[in-house]
Amino acid sequence: MNILHIDSGILGEHSVSRGLTASIAARLTAQRADAQLTYRDLVAAPLAHLSGAHLAAAATGPETLDASLAAELDAGRAALEEFLAADIVVIGAPMYNFAIPTQLKTWIDRILVAGKTFRYTENGVDGLAKGKKIIIASTRGGHYSKGSPISAMDHQETYLATVLGFIGITDIEFIRAEGLALGADAKQAAILDAEQSIANRAEFAAAA
Repeated sequence: MNILHIDSGILGEHSVSRGLTASIAARLTAQRADAQLTYRDLVAAPLAHLSGAHLAAAATGPETLDASLAAELDAGRAALEEFLAADIVVIGAPMYNFAIPTQLKTWIDRILVAGKTFRYTENGVDGLAKGKKIIIASTRGGHYSKGSPISAMDHQETYLATVLGFIGITDIEFIRAEGLALGADAKQAAILDAEQSIANRAEFAAAA
């Protein structure tokens, strides 16, 4: 059982999403004697933003690449291979300015690869990453869940569900802590609720 643990929160030890993903990953590995955990910190070791040079590299020979570009391409391929090998992916995804962190977007740009995680067919898009379970620790300063008057501003969870669905993943679970910017009491309550949700999720024991 391969578990991939991804963090993208920029606040270090003060990051709520990092605390939640650590709890999720610890619970998953404790329940599985055969668990192999791979950890990727997208802030400490960021991937390069997608560029025209990256896309053009596919049409050129390796001898034409400079060392910097070759290293960026190698890092991107490594991220993709980690993802493809994973049975369960735990993603820390805080909301920044209504969307996901730029660091997480660069990772997504490396795993959405035609011919690897999706393909176009006569019948439309065929996702090639089926069978994985994704557990997302979602943290937000306000309340953006369904029913909230500002739910339309959520381009974080909705985006993640869309792109993961595009590559064939339908088993997506959100562990949510929101209202974190609404005062100390609200923040503490949101974190406790999220941690309790992690402790109570029988699905984690059955994830495969």
